[in-house]
Formats: sequence, C-alpha cells, structure tokens
Amino acid sequence: MPTANSLSNAPQYNPYYSTLNLLMLLNLLLLIVGLALVVLGANWLTDGAASIAKRFNVSNLVIGLTIVAFGTSAPELTVSLTSALNGNADIAIGNVVGSNIFNILVILGITAMICPLAVSRSTVRVEIPLTILASLVLLFLGADQLFDGEANKLSTGDGLTLLAFFLIFLFYTFSIAKSDPQAEVGTEVKVKKSYISILMIIVGLAALVGGGRLFVDASVSLARLLGMSESVIGLTLVAAGTSLPELATSLVAALKKQSDIAIGNVVGSNIFNIFFILGVSATITPIRTLGITILDYAVMIGAAVLLFFFSRYYGRLTLKRWEGVLLLLLFVGYTAYLLQQ
Repeated sequence: MPTANSLSNAPQYNPYYSTLNLLMLLNLLLLIVGLALVVLGANWLTDGAASIAKRFNVSNLVIGLTIVAFGTSAPELTVSLTSALNGNADIAIGNVVGSNIFNILVILGITAMICPLAVSRSTVRVEIPLTILASLVLLFLGADQLFDGEANKLSTGDGLTLLAFFLIFLFYTFSIAKSDPQAEVGTEVKVKKSYISILMIIVGLAALVGGGRLFVDASVSLARLLGMSESVIGLTLVAAGTSLPELATSLVAALKKQSDIAIGNVVGSNIFNIFFILGVSATITPIRTLGITILDYAVMIGAAVLLFFFSRYYGRLTLKRWEGVLLLLLFVGYTAYLLQQ
C-alpha cells in the first residue's frame, strides 16, 4: 500500500507543460502543412506557367532558365518576402543565409557521400567563385555595423544593387546556355489545356501565399515557445525546410550519376537566393539584419570557399566522399553551436 511519502514523491501533473507541449506540436504541424503548401504551390505555378509559355512557342531553354529556375527558389522567396513584410526580418535573412549554408554543407555533403561528384571546369572557374562573390556582397551590404557603425540593414538601394548583380548573372547564364548545343534538351514541358494551366497558376499562387504566411507564423510561434531567437529558427529549421526541393533534386541527380545537375543545382540556388530573393525582398521593404552575426556570414562564405578548394585542388575536379563527410560534420558543429546560444 503506497505511503504518504511515496505519494508526495510521485510526478505531479503540470497543466502548464502539457499546454506548452500541445502548442509546440500544433505549431510544428502547421509548419509542415505550410511548407507542403509552399512546395506544392511552387510546382503548380511552375507547371502552369511553363505550359502557357510553351503554347506561345517559348523555347525550353528560356522556360528552364526563367520559370523553372524561379519555381525551385519559390519556397525561399515566399518565406523571405512574407517574413520581411511581417516584420520578422531575422527569419527573412536567416532563411537565405541558412539555406546557402545548408545547400553546401548538407546537400553536397550527403550527395558526395553517396557518390563522388565530378565538377566541371566552368563550375570551378566561374560559378563557385560567383557564389563566393555573392556571399561577400551580402556581407558588405548587410553588415553595416562592421564597416561604418550603423545598424545592420539591407536598404532599398542594397536590394536594387543585388538585383543588378542578378541581371548580370542571368545574362551570363543565357550566354552559356545558348552556346551549348544540348541546352534545349534540359527541360521537358508538358502542354496542358489552357483552362487547366490558368487554374494551376491561380491555385499555385494561392498556395504559395497562404502556405508562406502559415509557415512564417508557425516558425515565429515555435521560436517563442522554445525560447529561441527568430534568427536561429531562420538559420536552421526554416532554412532546412525551404531547401528540401534542392535536396531532393541533388539526391536524385547523384543517384543517376548526373554530377553537373547535383552541383549546379546547389551553386545556382545559392546565387539566386542572395541576388534575387534578398534583392526583391529588400527592394520591397528594407530588412534589418540584427540577428545575423559575423559568424553566420563567415560560415556561409567559408562553405563556398571550402567547396572551391575541395573541387579545384584536393579533389582535382571531384568532390570526394571524405570531403562530403567533413562538410556534413561542419554543419553539425555549426548547428550545435547555434542551439547552445
């Protein structure tokens, strides 16, 4: 028969912690639903727009470089723009910086562990250095306090500067693609009935907007419930979630021995994230970058530099398995540091 002491020492029911756990579970569920809507919405919008473009005899090359490229980065754009407009600037900038870190350290780390990735000379000579340049430009524009003592902010002028860089990158991409006789083969477009295409665009846009709002609101609520800053949530959970399309694309490409797609997908996404996504977001509304530290910028830049040295010098145009393991371990260490803070 239980004694008075044993009853007093038994775990007591605490309604506060039960409610807290329920709220965390609910927000996590809303986070997943919001992300699913964003990804599905991006696919529907892309397929519908590509179908209509094909009906107007737009080439596969142009569709691939514009509509499809936009579609793969739509989750990051939707989340960052929604966050900026809602006043959650740390999630907006953290999403991009965190996605770029995740893309190299995790996506390329995992794909290289599955299968060593051959890197083309043009990627090593141009695209990866351009990724490093994009990261440095973001540091120079976003870390104002480091250079002139002012509050860290991406102003409207900074956003326009990033968009100018994006136009240069887009011009370069078109030039390279047109000089490649196989460029037309890359994107297959299924032509659908006009009303179906229009419906897909409308539903896709609605899913993007609604899912993005749901995803950001759930992220903010989850950060507050966990006692974490919005910047840490943006750099980790939000960044990983919006990078899922790139992860799936690179994994499939690696399994099919298509190294150029696996690496090009990541490198192109990183450039797109900084120049286009932050460019559009900052042009529409200035973004204060108070929660992003020099360490976060340094890890983003360092990951790109490490990819360059691994590809150019150590691997001799190949990203090897042990290098993939090292990239993944660096991400684990960086994430552990963030969570300890």
